[in-house]
Amino acid sequence: MENQPPKKWYILGQDPEILLAALANIISWLVSTFAPTLLPYLLPTSPEEEPLIYDDAGHPRANPASSQTRCISIGRPGGMEQLRLVTLKEGICTIGYNVRHVSPPPYTTPNVSLPPDCVIIKNEAFSVNYADCTIRWGLYESAKKFVGWPIVPGFDVAGTVERVPDDSDDNVQHKLSVGDRVFGCTLFGAYSNRILVPRIQLRRIPDCIDTFAKAAAFPAVSLTALYALHLAGYFPICSGGGSRSKFTNKSILIHSAAGGVGGFLVQMSKILGLFVVGVVGSSSKVFDAKSLGCDVVIDKSTEDLWLAAEKASPNGYSTIMDANGVSTLRESYDHLAPSGRLVVFGFHSNLPMGSAMLSPLEWLRMAKKVAVMPKFDAMDLTVSNKSVLGFNLSFFAEEVEILSDMFDQILLWIEEKKLKCPRICEMPMENVAEAHTFIQSGKSSGKIVLTTSSAQNEDN
Repeated sequence: MENQPPKKWYILGQDPEILLAALANIISWLVSTFAPTLLPYLLPTSPEEEPLIYDDAGHPRANPASSQTRCISIGRPGGMEQLRLVTLKEGICTIGYNVRHVSPPPYTTPNVSLPPDCVIIKNEAFSVNYADCTIRWGLYESAKKFVGWPIVPGFDVAGTVERVPDDSDDNVQHKLSVGDRVFGCTLFGAYSNRILVPRIQLRRIPDCIDTFAKAAAFPAVSLTALYALHLAGYFPICSGGGSRSKFTNKSILIHSAAGGVGGFLVQMSKILGLFVVGVVGSSSKVFDAKSLGCDVVIDKSTEDLWLAAEKASPNGYSTIMDANGVSTLRESYDHLAPSGRLVVFGFHSNLPMGSAMLSPLEWLRMAKKVAVMPKFDAMDLTVSNKSVLGFNLSFFAEEVEILSDMFDQILLWIEEKKLKCPRICEMPMENVAEAHTFIQSGKSSGKIVLTTSSAQNEDN
């Protein structure tokens, strides 16, 4: 009895944290719409932040020392106003939740003592994912569970090793030295120009990647894609380099094939010898999907998605990769072949697209979508000989070995030039609100990458 988790309480059938997030977002919407001058009162600060100094005209002076960390902090659920670019006090940097034995996230203690397995990197670029928007809304489960507020979002990092442990062992695995150019993942904290990261989550940037922005476009989405293919039975690969799967049906359908994860799913599926049918939401993305390697591209804005899918693979699909949610899940399941696997790693259509603020109407729409989400019966799964699998890599803090193995495989494919960098939309980190607006619009293709001011200063 002592080891049982605390009982979860619900109000009107809803998680209280979701209700609080809804209330906070609605307050942000009301203030932004009817009293925008009051928005500054909705911006919580933390003691780790450097207090702002104002000039005679009342404007804040932003001239931090080069040794000080600048990051994007979110103090509470809400709209774009919560994306605050702050300077941290001397000696403090950001940190992921899986190294809370060093310091509780999102910030380290001043001049933290580095454990043997961690380094501090001067981060030059980080990518923006749709998950970051759900973090800001207060709807991302792992962020709520492991970090809370304030939080520094972001998973992808690319930069230079700035500090290593004083007692670093020369024989340790994944040894890094000051000055090494590295890229990798952190479990939150990436929206920052300085971050503490476990070495096992980093790799040296190969010579074929010539910018930090390109390096930052790889880690989280490529790891997500490869783990999805692992669940589908295609990884680890066999010794000959191809897929280990012996199923006769080699057809895979990939939703959002021109997106971040979708683009890597297309490329990896072709490496593994699969017949790839990619789905895109607009004609402007057809070329990108074809250039990534799709055998067939379905533009659902101009043709019936499922009629085209049936034509492309009349016997169904061995795997369907779906991050859409309510709009496609049921039909995706119905179009699996016997022994097929539906792999779910997101619910984009459940969430608002193109809305900077979550109004009361948006919350009602989301509640309606949740109410009609398809439910899969265990008996039907058995008699239909189909599987439904879901995952979220932000919960994988303890699964370092499989993620490390996958990162090594991705690095090998990059070095062999089998994986190419997706199209990048590059912005300075000061434009983080614009980046969130763009990815919420559903019109982005490839990856949005933000560069820190240090990277831009070097370029200039």
